[in-house]
Formats: sequence, C-alpha cells, structure tokens
Amino acid sequence: MKTCKIAVIQLHPKENEIESNHQRALKFIKEAADSGAQLAVLPEYHLADFFPSHDLSIRQRCANWQKYLDAYCAIAKELNICVVPGSLGELHDDNTIVNAAYFIDNTGAICGKYEKKNLWHSERGYVKGSKNETRHIAFDTPLGKVGLLICWDLAFPEAFRELIVQGAKMVIVPAFWKYSDAGEVGMKRNPKSEGDFVDAAVVSRAFENTAAVVFCNVAGPPEEGYAGLSQVAMPFLGRVERFENSEEGMRIVSVDMDVLEEAEAAYKIREDIATSEWHYGYRQ
Repeated sequence: MKTCKIAVIQLHPKENEIESNHQRALKFIKEAADSGAQLAVLPEYHLADFFPSHDLSIRQRCANWQKYLDAYCAIAKELNICVVPGSLGELHDDNTIVNAAYFIDNTGAICGKYEKKNLWHSERGYVKGSKNETRHIAFDTPLGKVGLLICWDLAFPEAFRELIVQGAKMVIVPAFWKYSDAGEVGMKRNPKSEGDFVDAAVVSRAFENTAAVVFCNVAGPPEEGYAGLSQVAMPFLGRVERFENSEEGMRIVSVDMDVLEEAEAAYKIREDIATSEWHYGYRQ
C-alpha cells in the first residue's frame, strides 16, 4: 500500500467569525493540495469556536451548516483532495444541534458521516448525541477503510475497537480539547494533564488497534487553556508528527500504511478479534 500524505490543520476558530474561519480553512486546504497531500483534516467545531453557552447567534448560524459542507465538497473536487472538515454543528428542525463529522473524497462525494456519541459535559444540554441509535461505522475511501470519531471519543477504546472489527485502518479524530478541560482540581494537580492524556491515548489507540490515528485539535491562545498538540501516531513508530504548542498551522505527514500490516503480523490483534473464541462484546 502506498504512502499517504495527510495535512493536519490546527486551526484557531475565532468566536463569532464563522466566515473568516471558513476562508482560512479553505486557504489551508489549498496549501495542502499544493503540497501534494491526499487528505486534509480540520478540527472539531472549527467554524465557530462553538460552545452552546457562548452566544445564541452562533447556535442560529449552525442552521447554515449545509452551505459550508457543500463548499468543502466543492473544493475537494476542485483540488482533487480528500477532506475531513472537522466537525460541523448542525442545527435541526427540533432546535437540537448534532456534532457531525464527514469524510469527503477527492471527487467531492461524501463517503461517510459520523455523529458524535460521547459528548463532552458542556455539550450535553444542547447537542444531541447519537448514543445507541447507530453503531460506529467504518467506510471505504480512496485511502482505504476509514473510521471517524470526535474529540472525547478518544477516551473510549471501545469506539476504536468497533471500527477496527469492520476493517478500519485509519481513525481520524477532530477535536476541541483544551488543557482547561481538566477542571480546577485537575489543573492544580497538573496544568498539563490533558496533554499527557492526549499523548498517551493517541499512541495507545494506534498500537492496540494496529491503526493509523490522526488527532486534529484546535489552535488558540495558551493563556485561554488551548492545548493544540495535534498529532499522528502509528504502531511500531509511535508518534510520527506532533504540534508542540497551540499555534495555528499545518503539518504535512507522510504515513507509510504498510507499517499497519507489519504491526498486525507481529501483534495479530485483528486476527484474534476475528476468531469465534473472541471474548469481548464489541466483536462484529
């Protein structure tokens, strides 16, 4: 399998500047295509610095999600690049918001959609999680079998394993993860604890599933608790790229997908899961 070039775009979603955020995202995608990337990934809630308590006008602007999704489909086709446009807040007729991620292929077609299951605490009063309505689904893309998760899903190995049993070789995780998510008590114990959490979880998920894990977080001012730390991890190789801070920017990461087969030959994780004797409930 060929090497895959992935553009990890650590974007700073400025509050109440949806159109500006969108234009910067498009600019980064164009730069990614010019650099030969086959896939560009944006963070969770990258258009609006969206937290439901911030501003009712932002909730209302989530009604325009289709406009922005269509724009990402158009640029993917125009530039011949696959795009994961982070996640979009989608305001629906019942006034609930769905936190949704998409994989758009290089023809502009949508290969798959995922609605966040494991909501962060501040989302739960406003955002509708998919919960048990649907399972995690892996889907075919030009880059192979891919799964999508969002932010806090990273904390749940079961979510990854449900994708792996369906054959996912790459799991993409757009995120809006801050150091301040640890809360006052956690920050007193260790101001960088969320960074330790993310670093450990991303690498662990790659090894324990023989999968490529792409974690794309938001950028933002460190004094406001932003962590950044977007990264890509692989089995055997560990962390192959990582933003060391929370500055806005883009990294082009070359991922040798053959490593996944080599790791599976050594660990036989997927082989074990596929046997009739497999003893955990997430077996397909």
